[in-house]
Amino acid sequence: MSFRFITKSIHAYLIDYPVAIVLIAAPFVLKLGQSEPVAMWLSVVVGIAALLLAALTDHPTGLVRIIPYWLHLWVDRSVGVVFVIAPFAFKFLGLDAWYYWVLAAAVLLTTSVFNASEESVAMRSGFNRRTVG
Repeated sequence: MSFRFITKSIHAYLIDYPVAIVLIAAPFVLKLGQSEPVAMWLSVVVGIAALLLAALTDHPTGLVRIIPYWLHLWVDRSVGVVFVIAPFAFKFLGLDAWYYWVLAAAVLLTTSVFNASEESVAMRSGFNRRTVG
């Protein structure tokens, strides 16, 4: 049984835009920035960048499909690493720190552990099988 179930389409429809909106709105709802104002604005800026990245990615919901999906995933993974480091670098405390660590875990799991490569999706669906005869 494979844990790699997040396909390009799932990522495009269910992750990119909703997560971008959450990144923009959550800091205000959760009142982030109590320990350091950067804690609020980092999420907002990354959310706006995530909207732009989703719109420019070559996947089903991309508006101008100029960024390859593999590069999109690497940008997402880089953001996950930044979210791990940010609480230490900016001295976030309490909810400010935990917000970024939870997001980092979610991003890194989604784009690495649970991400289905396009080749494995094709193999499981039978599109890549050769027929004899």
